Amino acid sequence: MRPIWLGQTGRMDPLDALRAQDEELAALVDPLDGAGLLAASRCDGWTVADVLLHLAQTDEMAVASVEGRLDAYAASVGDLGPVADVDDLAARLVERERTGPEEARERWQAAAEAQRAAFASADLDARVTWVAGELAARTLATTRLTETWIHTGDIAVAFGPPPAPTDRLWHTARLAWRTLPYAHARAGRELQGAVAFDLVGPDGGRWRFGDDDAPTVVVGSALDLCTVAGQRARAGDTGLRASGPDATSVLELVRTFA
Repeated sequence: MRPIWLGQTGRMDPLDALRAQDEELAALVDPLDGAGLLAASRCDGWTVADVLLHLAQTDEMAVASVEGRLDAYAASVGDLGPVADVDDLAARLVERERTGPEEARERWQAAAEAQRAAFASADLDARVTWVAGELAARTLATTRLTETWIHTGDIAVAFGPPPAPTDRLWHTARLAWRTLPYAHARAGRELQGAVAFDLVGPDGGRWRFGDDDAPTVVVGSALDLCTVAGQRARAGDTGLRASGPDATSVLELVRTFA
């Protein structure tokens, strides 16, 4: 599949986008006192501090991946017993390592900084190991950007509306498009043909991913697409529309993480 981008002539590098996303989250959580950090987030059963702890844990895991020591990192985590899926694993890790709210924030701040430094010194074209197998370090950086964006929203809604969308979503939309084959394989299904996304970015520009003759096309706002792919909304509750042989499965299965 070939990506096409129509809109502004320059988009932010994924590492710069990751830094900007970290800064947006920091602006939300740095001023919070203990009570604020213990406010309920959008993640069921997790406080704001729990979300930050989860981000710290996965940022640390990404550093281990980039540095080629993911196996050692996994061994250091130890046995968590049988887990149902990645979400169950994340919940158990947070439960086991839950600390005071300020400590969770400090751990995320340190982990986010270490992650940015690891990507900055890495060969972004090199293959690294992650949850779903091997991928380019650049793609891993995009998944980290995307997860941080998702959880920024999870935290923000504890105090008000989510932050306004930015052109950083281009990276998340492209990730969701590129991983459609994986999303279908994970569900034991197969795409019948090529898929294109024809999206409207936050600035009103057109973002298209995929060939013009793709039989299945998803249209709508980039924010809606990324929100659905991040599993924070159902496609039917947004303005997304799809046509073609894979229309139903794409809107059902599109995702941005393992």
